[in-house]
Amino acid sequence: MKIALITVGKTDRKWVKEGMDIYMSRLRHYIPFSMVEIPELKNVSALSKDQIKTKEGELILKNVRSSDNLILLDEHGKEFSSTEFARSLQDKITYTGKDIVFVIGGAYGFSQEVYSRADSKISLSRMTFSHQMVRAIFLEQLYRAFTIMKGEPYHHD
Repeated sequence: MKIALITVGKTDRKWVKEGMDIYMSRLRHYIPFSMVEIPELKNVSALSKDQIKTKEGELILKNVRSSDNLILLDEHGKEFSSTEFARSLQDKITYTGKDIVFVIGGAYGFSQEVYSRADSKISLSRMTFSHQMVRAIFLEQLYRAFTIMKGEPYHHD
């Protein structure tokens, strides 16, 4: 059982990268974790939003196996409290036995092919965050979920 995070575009903000590094190193104490940064597309000015989503979607799906549990971070996904997210994650780990792949898409969201392949969608908030910040926020929530599952004192109700 492993967890991976796929993102579209590189993390170029130093402070975001530092936050991500902190939570990725903490996560690795609980579960094998990896991150794949798909490079941003080049010369996109001539492409429509749908063409961009399609090309990004192809790159995302190349990094997903048919046996993976694919979860999209999407504004229309289900919202959880931190405790609910921990419970949901624990259920996936316990009952599916599948590797879990979370995906943070590009600026225009996901292609229909990615939505069709997804097993579920989650939303971090009804608010919109930059694609850079979402990475650090999500990794912190993933770490928090594992501390909740282990009964560690990081999370306070």
